[in-house]
Amino acid sequence: MAAPLVLVLLVAVTVRAVLYRSSLAGLISERVEVASPLNAWKRVVEGLALLDLGVSPYSGDVFHETPLVIYLFHFLIDYAELVFMITDMLTAVALYLAVQDYNKVLFKKQKLLIELDKYAPDVAELIRTPMEMHYIPLKVALFYLLNPYTVMSCIAKSTCAINNTVIAFFILATIKGSAFLSAVFLALATYQSLYPLTLFAPALLYLLQRQFIPVKMKNKDFWFYTVQYAGLYLGSLLVIICLSFFLLNSWDFIPSVYGFILSVPDLTPNVGLFWYFFAEMFEHFSLFFVCVFQINVFFYTIPLAVKLKEHPVFFMFVQLAIISIFKSYPTVGDIALYMAFLPLWSHLYRFLRNIFILSCVLIVCSVLFPVLWHLWIYAGSANSNFYYAITLTFNVGQILLISDYFYAFLQREYYLTHGLYLTRKDGTEAMLVLK
Repeated sequence: MAAPLVLVLLVAVTVRAVLYRSSLAGLISERVEVASPLNAWKRVVEGLALLDLGVSPYSGDVFHETPLVIYLFHFLIDYAELVFMITDMLTAVALYLAVQDYNKVLFKKQKLLIELDKYAPDVAELIRTPMEMHYIPLKVALFYLLNPYTVMSCIAKSTCAINNTVIAFFILATIKGSAFLSAVFLALATYQSLYPLTLFAPALLYLLQRQFIPVKMKNKDFWFYTVQYAGLYLGSLLVIICLSFFLLNSWDFIPSVYGFILSVPDLTPNVGLFWYFFAEMFEHFSLFFVCVFQINVFFYTIPLAVKLKEHPVFFMFVQLAIISIFKSYPTVGDIALYMAFLPLWSHLYRFLRNIFILSCVLIVCSVLFPVLWHLWIYAGSANSNFYYAITLTFNVGQILLISDYFYAFLQREYYLTHGLYLTRKDGTEAMLVLK
């Protein structure tokens, strides 16, 4: 499998190298779908210019990236294109290894459940085979590297690519069962963009499974391991924040990065749900609705943890999708990360109800983004309502897609236990309805 992966990596590098040297690079870097006020490359360059002049990059209202990122590019600014290509390659390799390991664990678990007669006798066609699972890691790497969303983020030099790399290594460390590395990379991801905090729950559930510790409130081992992992995570986060303070000798980055993410002061259009809503809102209602919108990312974590506590990797996938939809400054790079996991759930395709329609909706919306932007900003024959309408459609499409996968997953799990062909008491065929 190493040779196909190397081939995919070489193709991905070639595509990026060609696009970097084309006239499209400048056009892509200006697209609001690809670069947000939080991660746009031109803002990083502005921050670096201020740093070189001996001025704090956070003294104005331009730079909102973390101190570690600006110091990284302070030394590597001349190799920025290479850095972004390497981050994409590392993300793909990390996802490849993570999915490869997860498939091995999943196959062992499936084999054990079959031996214990936990599955219904008529579900042979739902059982996953080694041949079926063999190419999934390669497909995941392929879906990430050659996804147009990923390619555009790399060409625009959006720092979202660095966030994706950190999250990919967090997922790899978690699936490998390393609590320390998982906590460190989760702390780095939280430090970068705050919202990955919600990935704490699926990571903890997976690590508990690896240690064969049941999730029970009265279990001392459960609480000991939870406190241990939380301590590693908070300790790592504290060290990273203190390191940032020592680099800058100032706490200015906290309001400039995290305050900016939470309060959403910059209403530049993007693929998210915040900008239009708050541009039209009266100022004195703003704080209340900012809190309501921000809660969306965190609100679903507890019910999902209850429902999917036996399936933490699928929980992680859903949570990544929720972050990319409901965060304050999303870009297509965020969407590319969770979409890379779609081949991992290829066994759910038979249960998906609207996959073709929703795929068409997302593709059409992606094409219409630049068209409606041009009509609004350049031609003047449309207004912000047109652009927000397509943004809203795009996000509704994502929500319905994730809901479709969620219900398909639950449906398959139910069939595995109760049988594929359900019957009523009178012997007639029954239909499964999930509520």
